[in-house]
Amino acid sequence: MSSVNTAIQLITRGQAEGATAATTCSPALARGPWDFDLAEASAGVPGYGPGASLADIAPPSTPRQGQLPEEYRVADDAELDARIRAAKAALGDRAVILGHFYQRDEVVEYADFVGDSFQLANAALTRPDAEAIIFCGVHFMAETADILSRPEQAVILPNLAAGCSMADMADIDSVTDCWEQLEELFGTEPDADGRVPVIPVTYMNSSAALKGFCGEHGGIVCTSSNAATVLDWAFERGQRVLFFPDQHLGRNTAKALGVPLEQMPMWNPRKELGGNDEQTLQDSRVILWHGFCSVHKRFTVAQIEKARADFPGVKVVVHPECPMEVVDAADAAGSTDFIRKAIAAATEPTTFAVGTEINLVNRLAAEYPQHTIFCLDPVICPCSTMYRIHPGYLAWVLEALVRGEVVNRITVADGVAAPARVALERMLAARP
Repeated sequence: MSSVNTAIQLITRGQAEGATAATTCSPALARGPWDFDLAEASAGVPGYGPGASLADIAPPSTPRQGQLPEEYRVADDAELDARIRAAKAALGDRAVILGHFYQRDEVVEYADFVGDSFQLANAALTRPDAEAIIFCGVHFMAETADILSRPEQAVILPNLAAGCSMADMADIDSVTDCWEQLEELFGTEPDADGRVPVIPVTYMNSSAALKGFCGEHGGIVCTSSNAATVLDWAFERGQRVLFFPDQHLGRNTAKALGVPLEQMPMWNPRKELGGNDEQTLQDSRVILWHGFCSVHKRFTVAQIEKARADFPGVKVVVHPECPMEVVDAADAAGSTDFIRKAIAAATEPTTFAVGTEINLVNRLAAEYPQHTIFCLDPVICPCSTMYRIHPGYLAWVLEALVRGEVVNRITVADGVAAPARVALERMLAARP
C-alpha cells in the first residue's frame, strides 16, 4: 500500500488529467510545506497549511518557520534519504527521533519511537543521555517533551509551523478570563465535603501555559486514554470541571460516566459567562470549552451508515475527539492506542472502518493485511500541521546537529514548566 503522501501526489496528477475519482481536501497538499512557510512569511499572517485545519484561523502568536535552505527543498527523495541516514549514523545515541502516529510515512520511517504525544514524551525519558530529542509532531508535544526531559537536552521541532489548531483554540488569556468569571460566580470556598467549586482539566493537546495553569490551580492534564480516570479524580476534589480545549473528548467522556448533557454547558470565550446564564453554570458538572479537532470533526454518522451498507458486519472504531453522535453510532471509541489494540486483537479477518487521522489508518491497513481497514472519511485530508513536517526539514535539523548547531529548539520557561510538570505528574498517577 502506498503512503498517504504518494496517494496525494498521484491523485493530484490524476485530477489534472480527469483520470481518477479519488479526492483530497486540497490539491495544495501535493506541494512542499516550504511553499507555505514562504507565503506566510511574505503575507505576515500565520496559517496551518492545507489539510483538515485549512479553514481554522491561526492566532497572531502562531510560530512561523523560516525558509528551509534551498538544498533541502530541491533534493529528491533518494538524496534526502541518504542524508538523513548518514546524519543519524554520525549522531548515534546523541540524538533520538520521535515520530507521531499521524506523521507521514516518509518521516516515520526514520523514527526511533512511534506513538501518541504522551507515549513519545515518555519514550524520550528512556534516552536520558541523548543530547537532542527531535520531535516529529506538533508544537505542544515538543513543549511537553521539554518539560519532562533533562535541562541539558535540546528538544527540536523540525518545522516551527507545525502547531495545532485545537490547542490554539484555548489560550492562557482566555482561560484566565474564564476562570476569573467562574470564581466571581462560584466563589473559592470548598463545600461540606471539601470539594472546591471547580477543577481545571486540560487535554494533553494544549499549550504548556495551560498545563501550567492547571498545575497552579489544583488541576490536571488528561490524555484520551485516561480522560475518564482524570474526570473521576477531578470530581473527587471539585464540584464541577472546566474542561479544555476539546469539547468532544470532554462531552463523550463525561457522558459515558453518566453526566447528563444538560449539565455540560459550552463556554464560548468570546461571550460573557461563555454565553451562559448564571443558573446554567451553577447546575453544571462539566463546563466544556468551545474547541475541537478539525481532523476528527470531519467524521459523520452518514459515513458510518454508508460503511455499514457497503460492508455488512463492519466494525466501526472512532476516536473520542469525534462529535458525540459519531461516537454513539460507532461500535467502539478510544484513543489511537485503543484503536491500534482493537485491530491487533482481532483473531479473524475483519473489516474495520476507522475514524481517525488518515496516516495512522493507512499504516494500520498496511500492518494488518489480513483485515480490510479503511478510513471513514473518503476524502484524503491529513492533519494540516503534522503534514508541515517533511523529510527535508528532518535532514536539515539532523545535519545541523552533526555540525554542532541546534536549530528550532523548543524551550519552556521555568515559571511555566514547574507548575505544568505538577499537572503532568498528577496525570501520570491517574492510571486507567
